Amino acid sequence: MSLERFISQAVSSWMSAEGPDSDIVLSSRIRLARNLREFKFPTLYSNEEAYAVLKRIEEQASKGSPGQIGKLELLKMDELQPLQKRVLVEKHLISPHLAEHSNHGACMLSENEEVSIMINEEDHIRIQCLFPGLQLTEALNIANEVDDWMEEHVDYAFDENKGYLTSCPTNVGTGIRASVMMHLPALVLTQQINRIIPAINQLGLVVRGIYGEGSEALGNIFQISNQITLGKSEHDIVEDLKSVVRQLISQERSAREALAKTSNIQLEDRVFRSYGILANSRIIESKEAARCLSDVRLGIDMGYIKNLSKKILNELMILTQPGFLQQYAGGPLRPDERDIRRAALIRERLTMEN
Repeated sequence: MSLERFISQAVSSWMSAEGPDSDIVLSSRIRLARNLREFKFPTLYSNEEAYAVLKRIEEQASKGSPGQIGKLELLKMDELQPLQKRVLVEKHLISPHLAEHSNHGACMLSENEEVSIMINEEDHIRIQCLFPGLQLTEALNIANEVDDWMEEHVDYAFDENKGYLTSCPTNVGTGIRASVMMHLPALVLTQQINRIIPAINQLGLVVRGIYGEGSEALGNIFQISNQITLGKSEHDIVEDLKSVVRQLISQERSAREALAKTSNIQLEDRVFRSYGILANSRIIESKEAARCLSDVRLGIDMGYIKNLSKKILNELMILTQPGFLQQYAGGPLRPDERDIRRAALIRERLTMEN
């Protein structure tokens, strides 16, 4: 599969497919951090050692692929243009750290883009699995399958008492980061989110924006993940997160029902005003686009808007990011040029659906 396939298909299969509770949970992700025993960690190793790590994992990839995952394609960061790397970040296939700071960084991607193995990121290996809806257990099963395949040929840095050793102490132990991406517009509109986030943090979980640490919750999309990796099993970490997510799903649905009862016409008006902005704007910034897309998706979920697929909104959330806009333009764009092109792209996509 060529790089063009990865960057031209705006929405990966894990984001376009329906999954359990996908009206609220956009995706589930499992990430496993691993390091090779015989090499220094990425925070300390030399350029030569980074290259040796990459070659070792390349050799592993040449021996086949894990079970049902299918063929994995290797993409080396130093062979990609900055814009191409940005597109991969916007599709959640690689991390911003791998795109910007890695030394001999690379990733191996499965054909359906559900599996991404990042090489020489903050750790030597980061195995990532993405599934639509609330499917943390299913993503964990695939991640473990890839992990077992990798461990057949490489020797991990592992301590009998501490578990898997990682560059960041917060990942030591299981090395697992389980997360879900959730659309919570009703909790935001009712301002309940302001008391919920601190409560979630007290449970050993963290709430971040759409692109993880340091990012904003654009379009009322939040990423909830575990902070504790030591002293609990992978299964327990996933089950604890699922329990909190189920409570958030229930609270979001209750908030939507309350809005429909107390502010139905105001909410319907908000939804259609946002749709009007998307369908008619000639200039639109990314934050406004994200807000309007969130409103329209809520309108679809609540039955205000008919005959418009949620998949289109998932697609537009990716297509309207700066990297994709510039990729489609064939080169760099100034911020004002991106705002014009973003508005045109949204109008064209909505017209195609109609």
